[in-house]
Amino acid sequence: MDLPVTRAEEAAPSGRRPSPPLLGPGRFTAELVLAGLLTVLVSLAIQFGVNRLPTLLPGTNVPAALMALAGGVLLVLTFGLLRYAPLQRWPGWLRLAGVWTLLAALPTAVLALRLQTTRFFLGGSSVDNSFRLRYFERMASSAGLNDMNYQGVAPYYPGGWFWLGGRFANLAGLQGWEAYKPYSILWASLSAVLAFVLWSLVVRRRTALLASMATLLAGFVTSGVEEPYAWPTTAWLPPIAVLTWTQLRRRDRAPWWPFVLVAVYLGACAVTYTLHLGFGALLVVLFTVLAGVLAVREGERAGSVVRRLLPRLVLVGALSAVLALVVWAPFILQGGLGEDNAAARFLPSGSAYLPIPFVPDSAFGLLCLAGLVWSVLRARRSPVAFVLLTCAALVYAWFALSTMALAMNTTLLAFRFLATLSVVLAVAGVFGTLELLGYVVRTWRQWRRPVLALAVVLASLGSIALLQDGMRGSLSKVIERAETDYYPSGHTPSRTRDVSDPGAWTGALIRTIDRLGTGEPTDEILLSEHSQVMIFRPYWGFHELTPHYANPLGRYKARSAEVRTWAASTSPDQLWTRMHDGPFEPAPTMLVLRREPDGSLRYTIKYDTFPRKIPVAGDPVTFDPALFDSPRFERRDVGPYTVIALR
Repeated sequence: MDLPVTRAEEAAPSGRRPSPPLLGPGRFTAELVLAGLLTVLVSLAIQFGVNRLPTLLPGTNVPAALMALAGGVLLVLTFGLLRYAPLQRWPGWLRLAGVWTLLAALPTAVLALRLQTTRFFLGGSSVDNSFRLRYFERMASSAGLNDMNYQGVAPYYPGGWFWLGGRFANLAGLQGWEAYKPYSILWASLSAVLAFVLWSLVVRRRTALLASMATLLAGFVTSGVEEPYAWPTTAWLPPIAVLTWTQLRRRDRAPWWPFVLVAVYLGACAVTYTLHLGFGALLVVLFTVLAGVLAVREGERAGSVVRRLLPRLVLVGALSAVLALVVWAPFILQGGLGEDNAAARFLPSGSAYLPIPFVPDSAFGLLCLAGLVWSVLRARRSPVAFVLLTCAALVYAWFALSTMALAMNTTLLAFRFLATLSVVLAVAGVFGTLELLGYVVRTWRQWRRPVLALAVVLASLGSIALLQDGMRGSLSKVIERAETDYYPSGHTPSRTRDVSDPGAWTGALIRTIDRLGTGEPTDEILLSEHSQVMIFRPYWGFHELTPHYANPLGRYKARSAEVRTWAASTSPDQLWTRMHDGPFEPAPTMLVLRREPDGSLRYTIKYDTFPRKIPVAGDPVTFDPALFDSPRFERRDVGPYTVIALR
């Protein structure tokens, strides 16, 4: 299938590669909008169809079988249609829409079918997803940008993706936690389709499709899709990087709009995932310096180089900063930049060891190895190879900087760029494979048809292997969590309930809180270490569950000390006074404490243990039950918990 050529490809002299961007600003914008709209329709339609299937209970391989069949069929169609000659007679817009549809359908069908047994997305409601679901529930409860935990505090974690998700939940008439799964699946599809549109700016359509397919599959192999708000900017980085480099290397009058697009990308990073902003900005600066050095070495005067490159860099920096302020301005104005922050004090093994995704022990390892070899060999002649190699090198530099940051008692969370490195090398592997295939076809022209047929077969089977390896390997644990975590009803997706599990009491706790409170979840401020109640209801929290997710403006350590002061009270009146006259307002309206065998009531304060492998530990704070023997407190026991309302 020959996809429609672009204006730049048509205008390029025979035998010469056209210079990016290959799409004009109007054509690019139109494709971006139309592709996005079609993706939304296709993804939601497929999810609606999957949801109409009889719901299965976890513990069966039926969802995996359906996923494997659907994924395999879509992959075979995608690669097979590339060689289907009759499609060349179809209108260009129809062929393009077909590509968008296939790229949108594949991740949607795979994720929706594999998670058909649960209403949760990958990861369920455990570990990091407890933070994501709480943030999502917060954004769905209000149109404002609010902190996920503290009332009246500007948000610290970028809320752009979550804010849009809140509007999605409102339009769909769903609670935040219910909307998280379909919204995350939708973004997996948008990431793939828009990656194709972006790649179409810098390479030919067929190559853009294959690069996008490699990106999509890498998201499953590396668990990149598990973090749906960070995956899009990871998937879009390689084509944006190639566009940045090719435009910085232009000596003629470069169009302004590609630099605006780069700035919009960095702005998207700023409002969704701060680490990617830092990496992307560093990459743009590095490319600018390298472009300037090469221009001087090629004979251009240093002054003219600076006058040419500096305005481009300033345009990117200024516009991206304006976009970043959309979500960062409130936090900065409240003085958050000067507060202590524990978010980066985390050193798992993924950050301690240098990543080696190109070990040839799997199909993905072979693809990454091919990408490494090609990018090294072709870096001097191919701008794409140079850019991808530079991106990979910068990931390793980020790991080195992260290790050196240990001297300042922090890290740069280098493990978050494992997916970035894998995507870059996988895409490079596609380019290397295509170049090798072209050489073989040119050398043995008489074998052209069987060689291309073999390439389609191997590409299809290899892609199926990558997809299945990802679902059975890196994603298997988060799928299991999605199938075993508790719903707000107090039951798991398999309709089981173990009263020794805290999640089994979530529904009863929510009902008790609502009964004792005002009836409006956003009017309640809880002191609770039971995270699930704040996942399924937009209650505010007086104290964050862990210092790593605590907003620096919330003064986590000071609040911890305040809770200890409350527990040290000697009478109900003193406790009530301390809670309402303390330095933090508003005071809690509800306490959810764990009841110990001796009748005492416990709240656990987490503290930072960096650089230990497990970054947090718990310090139990015990309340004497007699402190609540007063009309100012109303108490209800719920299983192993006690709910106390302040009057």
